[in-house]
Amino acid sequence: MSIEGTIIAAHGRHYEVETADGHRWQAVPRAKKSVCACGDRVHIEPAGVDQARILDHLPRRSLLYRSDQWKQKLIAANATQIVLVTATEPAFSTELLSRALVAAEHEGIRAVIVLNKCDLTAALPGAREQLLPFAALGYPVIELSAKQDAAPLKPWLAGQATILVGQSGMGKSTLINALIPGALAATREISTALDSGKHTTTHATLYRPDLQTTIIDSPGLQEFGLAHLSFGEIEHGFPEFRPTLGQCRFHDCHHDAEPGCAVKALVESGAVNRRRFDHFQAITGIVKRTPEAS
Repeated sequence: MSIEGTIIAAHGRHYEVETADGHRWQAVPRAKKSVCACGDRVHIEPAGVDQARILDHLPRRSLLYRSDQWKQKLIAANATQIVLVTATEPAFSTELLSRALVAAEHEGIRAVIVLNKCDLTAALPGAREQLLPFAALGYPVIELSAKQDAAPLKPWLAGQATILVGQSGMGKSTLINALIPGALAATREISTALDSGKHTTTHATLYRPDLQTTIIDSPGLQEFGLAHLSFGEIEHGFPEFRPTLGQCRFHDCHHDAEPGCAVKALVESGAVNRRRFDHFQAITGIVKRTPEAS
């Protein structure tokens, strides 16, 4: 007899599944290849004391993942919101932000940007300047210092299924611990149970601040491949392009060297930020070299 539960921690093929009665099971997929992610609703079959096999996952409302030509990495399932964590120090990649935002747009997930470590005031103006193009598009930018007060972010989390994504060093673990006291201790317990590392960045973990809210902390990343998306899906992931999509002289325009390109006209007029356009070209350059990537 199968039991329904939620994956609250994922590390390789090892998962922790929580059922409605609060019981936690150490589970592995029945098939050799794992297709589950933290946040998935799954059916499990008990296979011993606190041990279980994952039979399948229930339909998802969203699946956030990254990929290159060779493999894909599942990040989180059923998220309604992505919070992208940046910081004044160390430097962060705005191209990585654009990539994650394209993935969020494709999945219909609301996106919020956090600028952490705002107490480091010397680097604050430069960090703000880097985020201006994203704020201009309507993506909320929440400034805070997780070590001092994470309260500015809390209203954005209420009632949402949030996935925190960020590069290593942005202070994401500090932010999680500020939002959920004791979270790091709980993560160490999960790490021991799953026989993985002792750090918060070794696997994705789901927390429940209240009955209507979940937060998934994901491992720090340095790249966000989008090889699973088509050229059209990527250009649609840039909302500033949408008013002119389909208006280029050539129907298969790649917004590169083609004459009569409506998107490039937006860039030249200043309506589209040059840095964002550079990100688009960097992302689609990979897609054009590997059109069959998935």
